[in-house]
Amino acid sequence: MTINELFINLLQFKSITPNDDGAMKFIKEYLNEYEVVEINKNGVKNLFLYKKFSEGEHLCFAGHIDVVPAGDGWESDPFTPTIKDDTIYARGTQDMKSGVAAFLYALKHTKNFNGTLSTIITSDEEGDAKFGTIEVLKYLKEKNFLPDYAVVAEPTCEKEFGDAIKIGRRGSINGVLKVFGKQGHAAYPEKSINPIHQIAKVLDKIAGINLDNGDEYFAPSKFVITDIRAGMEVTNVTPGELKMMFNVRNNTHTSKEDIKNFISKYFKDIKYTLDLNQSAKPFVTKPDSKIVRLLDESIKEETNIKPKHSTAGGTSDARFLAKFGIKAIEFGVINDSIHAPNENTKLKYIVQLSNIFQNTINKF
Repeated sequence: MTINELFINLLQFKSITPNDDGAMKFIKEYLNEYEVVEINKNGVKNLFLYKKFSEGEHLCFAGHIDVVPAGDGWESDPFTPTIKDDTIYARGTQDMKSGVAAFLYALKHTKNFNGTLSTIITSDEEGDAKFGTIEVLKYLKEKNFLPDYAVVAEPTCEKEFGDAIKIGRRGSINGVLKVFGKQGHAAYPEKSINPIHQIAKVLDKIAGINLDNGDEYFAPSKFVITDIRAGMEVTNVTPGELKMMFNVRNNTHTSKEDIKNFISKYFKDIKYTLDLNQSAKPFVTKPDSKIVRLLDESIKEETNIKPKHSTAGGTSDARFLAKFGIKAIEFGVINDSIHAPNENTKLKYIVQLSNIFQNTINKF
């Protein structure tokens, strides 16, 4: 089976989160020389496949087989791969069956390695991710078998294949701020406390403000307001309560406590409550790490491009790997049509991606 044949096979599974549609069984049969651990929980299927070649370091390739729903606007069946001029169209071509196909092919064709090779594959990355990769990592920690390094094959390239890898990710902190006033008649503002007027006095001091200066790895953590609502949609009643929602994609210089203090500074004379929830914590794998250096070299040799090191974008399962002390990075095809109608990638990128993963394995 060629790399592109493998890729097409994976694309045909209608594996909408958390359903794998038989993809996990196919992957087990494909990597039939690897030991199999299945960890299934609450309808989520997870695979850990490994092969210990010798004593030495443990390198893992991680990814997800699940995809988001196809949606409308497709020019072809989203689960029947369609090829036009070396471009293949199907749901999951970029996010991220391309990456899964590339590392599975590399793992299949590796004959020697100084250590252990493995892969973690989940069916719940696009969903809540509560019973996916994190459950595999808990199991591996109990068995004292956590990888030393991990490559997550998410699509990372921006304009041309090979131009960017993710050496880290920002965290994500969601906030709900409620401001309490006193409802009243609009004709008698002196008898009420209008929370809209209260927040108007400080809005310019918080909206879109950088909470830190960032650093060589991260952009500044920005306070992004996503929703403000109050009132009863009438013109003669002032509201008694206002709710504001916000998000901070935080780097390592801003924490939940920092955000709490930031709000307190500007709302000290206002009655309010604040609920903060951190769905992901920031992490970075330094450029001098072995996995970054070797992947950089492999990309340069395959594409003649020196990739930039990025921490931009949303979250991925790399955050769980980093949480367990694993040096994790991400690299995959160009990211310009993920989750969109007519998601697509070029077949040549899949070949190059697999070559890069194979070369990285060989360099260990």
